[in-house]
Amino acid sequence: MFEDLGKPLADRMRPRVIDDYVGQQHILKPGKPLYEAIVSGRLHSMIFWGPPGTGKTTLARLIAQHSDAEFMPISAVLSGVKEIRAAVTEAKKIQLERHKRTVLFVDEVHRFNKSKQDAFLPHVEDGTVYFVGATTENPSFALNNALLSRARVYVLNSLTTEDLLSVLEKALNDQERGLGSFTIEMTDAVKLQFARAADGDARRLLNLLDIAAELAASKHSRSIDEVIALEVLSGGVRRFDNQGEEFYNQISALHKAVRGSSPDGALYWLCRMMDAGCDLSYLARRIVRMASEDIGNADPRALQIAINAWEAQERLGSPEGELTLAQAVVYLACAPKSNAVYMAYNAAMRDAKQSGSLGVPVHLRNAPTKLMKSLDYGKEYRYAHNEPEAYAAGENYFPDELTGTRYYQPVERGLEIKIGEKLRHLQELDKRFQGKG
Repeated sequence: MFEDLGKPLADRMRPRVIDDYVGQQHILKPGKPLYEAIVSGRLHSMIFWGPPGTGKTTLARLIAQHSDAEFMPISAVLSGVKEIRAAVTEAKKIQLERHKRTVLFVDEVHRFNKSKQDAFLPHVEDGTVYFVGATTENPSFALNNALLSRARVYVLNSLTTEDLLSVLEKALNDQERGLGSFTIEMTDAVKLQFARAADGDARRLLNLLDIAAELAASKHSRSIDEVIALEVLSGGVRRFDNQGEEFYNQISALHKAVRGSSPDGALYWLCRMMDAGCDLSYLARRIVRMASEDIGNADPRALQIAINAWEAQERLGSPEGELTLAQAVVYLACAPKSNAVYMAYNAAMRDAKQSGSLGVPVHLRNAPTKLMKSLDYGKEYRYAHNEPEAYAAGENYFPDELTGTRYYQPVERGLEIKIGEKLRHLQELDKRFQGKG
């Protein structure tokens, strides 16, 4: 049925003019700098940063086309310095013989190391090429500053469901490049299933549609129905770049939802990561961290619940174990919040690193030998259990240089209300002792 069309549907349906481009209206509607630069043919070097299937390569092609420039693509996955030099040589030849500019498009540019990225700099600087890089990773981390300073970064967003439905309709109705000549039938409900399964990725959508059309043809049908949709769309996973930008965005959202006491938001992000196949042990570790960092002594049970959930998840496995992590996340989100221990720990660690090797006060030192005893090690130490309220009022437990330092400041929430009351009482005993002195 489709043999004569040759290329995959996603490649055939690549927009040929800027008005056919779907999505990214935040940078491509009239009046926006990129749109005006494209339609006027004013080239500049740029970086396109966005998820897969959002039109980075297509946009680079359209820019070259509207600017009457040569489009020269290379892939950072398959290329090295040799290919970069060859591309620059070809660009110089085009400039000399045909008086045309060259758009050098580098796909997956974040895969190039620093030295390979540096290889572009002189040729961008002297105008031999207009550099257009595409990356799914945050340019701030993936690209060196020298290259970033010579290119403007444009952020491309995942396509909306409406955008994807528009792409799907174009593919179904295009008589020349799409499926229009085959009169493929799809209900609105099935179209919506495909758009949602594509998860913001136009390429994925068209690939799924291509497979579904082939499957319908194999059944001598022109209808992509619920049965075919189930066969094609089952087993798909959400976009989740393990250890990449989106990975850290989602774990950040989960942590902030817990901290913000939103059990519903926390559950959503937890399920998003689980649905995408995130390592459950990683999630469990992060949940334990949240219990200490954001709840602490306001509700010490949170840490135990988080650890219990981790242990139960490991014992139960999947899918039963996921529920225990959900239970822990909901408890943590609802618990009273305190970062007092977290802040105290950071302050104490800062002093430990910056204050050098301060000596232990003599009265706090251990004295297991006669020599140590003769040096008065531990001589003036007051055993707390022998003191009123089992508290040695006025005692100093710091190096002399840090006497009186306070790190832990309990908040007025949860159990830390009681802890704060106790510490204030002990501080009052210290003042009385010092007053007697």
